[in-house]
Amino acid sequence: MEGGFGARIVFTLPGGIPVTETVTTTWIIMAVLIGCSYVFTRNFKKIPKGMQNFIEVLVNGIYNFTEQTMGQDKIGFAPYIGTIIIYIGFSNLSGLFGFRPPTADVNTTLGLSMITFFMIHGFGMKKKGVGTYLKGFTEPFWIMTPLNVIGELATPISLAFRLFGNIVGGTIIMGLLYGALAAFSTKLGITIPILQAAIPVPLHLYFDVFAGLLQSFIFTILTMVSVSMAMD
Repeated sequence: MEGGFGARIVFTLPGGIPVTETVTTTWIIMAVLIGCSYVFTRNFKKIPKGMQNFIEVLVNGIYNFTEQTMGQDKIGFAPYIGTIIIYIGFSNLSGLFGFRPPTADVNTTLGLSMITFFMIHGFGMKKKGVGTYLKGFTEPFWIMTPLNVIGELATPISLAFRLFGNIVGGTIIMGLLYGALAAFSTKLGITIPILQAAIPVPLHLYFDVFAGLLQSFIFTILTMVSVSMAMD
């Protein structure tokens, strides 16, 4: 979508394929994360110091978090859990740097939730067996099967729109606020954007930092719980 509050088209690839700011911001976030991963881990020592201490604390925290939430037998999910929470966190915080958060685009959040959806059922079938897993949809009574199926199909939708709604809501509010402050400054005859520089700061702290990090945690914890329940 171009214009309004949708993601703008930055450029068009040969063949008429549009590339929106959602895609370009995602590329930037990926480049930053990959670059930081390389720079901060290329000279690890046996005795950690400096940035290595922080990296090891972060990794250990992710593994402990995964173990406490999903159980020791599911510790192998830690790398994915760490990746998803860091990516969503950086995406939500990107609004602080003038970017439109990729998570303010339903295509991004729906893609992430579909990964969770396939993980839930894929690992559930792998752990329990296809027959046993599918039989679970008929419990406690076979007549509940349609409702159980609808409930499972609703999972990726609720995950996607919870994250999308919170982030795009904050983006819209901040856009309206900046527009109102710009109009107010014009009426007052203020040429320097003083109002836009000071007044929005508390709201940025809430929508971008607090709500952004909270939503990344909520999406991740719901993913962990859903996958764990499907396997248990």
